[in-house]
Amino acid sequence: MEDDRVAEWQDTGARPAVAVWTAVQLAAFLAAVADDSPYAMWWLIGLRGLRRGEACGLRWSDVDLDHGVAYITRNRTTAGYQVIEGDPKTQAGIRAVALDKHTVAVLRAHRSRQLAHGQRRLAAGKAWYASGYVFVSKDGSPLHPSYASTRFRLLIARTGVPPVRLHDLRHTAVTLAHKAGADLKDVQDQVGHSSCVWTADVYMSVTPTVQHRNAENTAKLLLAARRTGRKIKARARGNRPPTMPATGTPSPTRPAGGANAQVGALPGDHERVRRTEIVRSPRDPHRPNRTKKRNRRR
Repeated sequence: MEDDRVAEWQDTGARPAVAVWTAVQLAAFLAAVADDSPYAMWWLIGLRGLRRGEACGLRWSDVDLDHGVAYITRNRTTAGYQVIEGDPKTQAGIRAVALDKHTVAVLRAHRSRQLAHGQRRLAAGKAWYASGYVFVSKDGSPLHPSYASTRFRLLIARTGVPPVRLHDLRHTAVTLAHKAGADLKDVQDQVGHSSCVWTADVYMSVTPTVQHRNAENTAKLLLAARRTGRKIKARARGNRPPTMPATGTPSPTRPAGGANAQVGALPGDHERVRRTEIVRSPRDPHRPNRTKKRNRRR
């Protein structure tokens, strides 16, 4: 979220309809909630753009930490407060999401804490359900999607970062991936859209910073082309051959002393001098008068 929108939120308390965190704001939030139990969920949604239902429905059997891939095969959502689990939102939602090394490390640490927490509960005689889900409640049962949204709003209020919805983390992931160099097709595959047009129109929130950078780059492209054109013209003028003087006009490079003087003359200048001195007489006495012959024939 840009500084002017943050200032407006602080002054009025009104949250924008679509809010996207910058990389600095996302990093500040993740650093502030590093000790939170579902910290890995905030990281995964903010970095890889999973939907809330996809994160809540993710199982450890769908995550290959050795190869850095998460397979999105189910969606855990709600109707009212009742949980409904099924296929992802669209057919394109069934996908493989690449995980960077740091995200893999975050998920490994999360799994270790989860296993240790389950062992402590069992040792204390408390219930622990080995549900196999990546994100679970205190007793090991699958995390309720509504709880994820409520918890996220609570953390937003505690940390003081600009307010965004949990779904806005998905917007943030798309925008950051695009800024990092991913094209629309890569982003489309990452977030599971059926068309990159949908990705661009609905989820691509291009910040003013990016717009200004694109404007500067476009201007630089034009100015570079103009400089190149000037250099080409200057080079063409430098390679242009000298202009021949008109017939009967003394050559400007002709040295004093007549046509045969060669002092200071350039190679080929004597040829040019001779040509300039040849002036055809108006009538050649050795050339027959064709006009008279025609008159005689008539």
